[in-house]
Amino acid sequence: RALSKMEDSTRARAFRRLQQTVAHLRTSLVSMSSASTNEYRKELLVVRKELLAMIQKLNCNPILVRLAWHDSGTYDMKTKSWPACGGANGSIRFDMELGHGANAGLIKAVNYLKKIKEAHPIISWADLIQLGSATAIEHAGGPKIPMRYGRVDTVTKEECPKEGNLPDAYPPFGDGAPSAGRHLRNVFYRMGFNDREIVALSGAHTIGRAFKERSGVVPNGYGEDTATKFTCPMHRARADKSTGVGMPGGKSWTANWLTFDNSYFHRQNDTKDLLWMPTDQVLHKDESFKVFFAMYAKDKNLFFSDYAKVHKKLSELGSKFSPKEGITLD
Repeated sequence: RALSKMEDSTRARAFRRLQQTVAHLRTSLVSMSSASTNEYRKELLVVRKELLAMIQKLNCNPILVRLAWHDSGTYDMKTKSWPACGGANGSIRFDMELGHGANAGLIKAVNYLKKIKEAHPIISWADLIQLGSATAIEHAGGPKIPMRYGRVDTVTKEECPKEGNLPDAYPPFGDGAPSAGRHLRNVFYRMGFNDREIVALSGAHTIGRAFKERSGVVPNGYGEDTATKFTCPMHRARADKSTGVGMPGGKSWTANWLTFDNSYFHRQNDTKDLLWMPTDQVLHKDESFKVFFAMYAKDKNLFFSDYAKVHKKLSELGSKFSPKEGITLD
């Protein structure tokens, strides 16, 4: 009887693997046959316009960037099989992965994108998430990122990565690292980044906020009651100086946290109203990191150039493209 149960369990696992394989093949075939490369590109261009309109209205640049980073930031270059390697494959849309502690609040970003996905079903979730991030950076005044598209989606929640691959803000660090610098290197070296790239990527904190209800690293929560002078409704944080901060509240790294520039590297001594965590502090104290931190503080154009390259690299980690060379828009 025990042997029979083991055989049933083995058959069940084999059947689930077969289902996943068939699903992946089906996804790839849809991507290649139902929409030609030109049709897919045209659809992506329409989607980009819709994303721009949504961002313009909702001021949701930071959460779209965070969603894309957390989808791709699970990548482990030592794992060679897809999608077990993690990365930018759209798996973050599943409740299982959204339930990871580091992803608190990201259901809001997924819901923003759902209407666009429903209107453009041929666009993969993985592409939509990464296009949203690149569009958000550019809308905020940042560099145009030389993205490519054609990512194939994961299909089932069972393909979500394990929890714990994303960086922590404060010790004790999940990987057991004794310092913030070691922790950042453990996380980003695992994905194939070097020290210069780590600092460039960290510069994206020039936009965005932390919330008590999400990361829990600040006492500032949703709404005006605990907003800072930079996250209250009256503050003009946008690159075009228009009014609007989206939902008020939280605590930002920079004063103009809806503007993508190099102000993150010009550390301001406003500890009451601005956020600066151990993983930020180490970037201008560590002997290797601080060289690049100073470079980007001095030269915004250099930062933009490096950031565009490393954002593109991050957006392609663990991705399977169809066609293999990907699809470019510009």
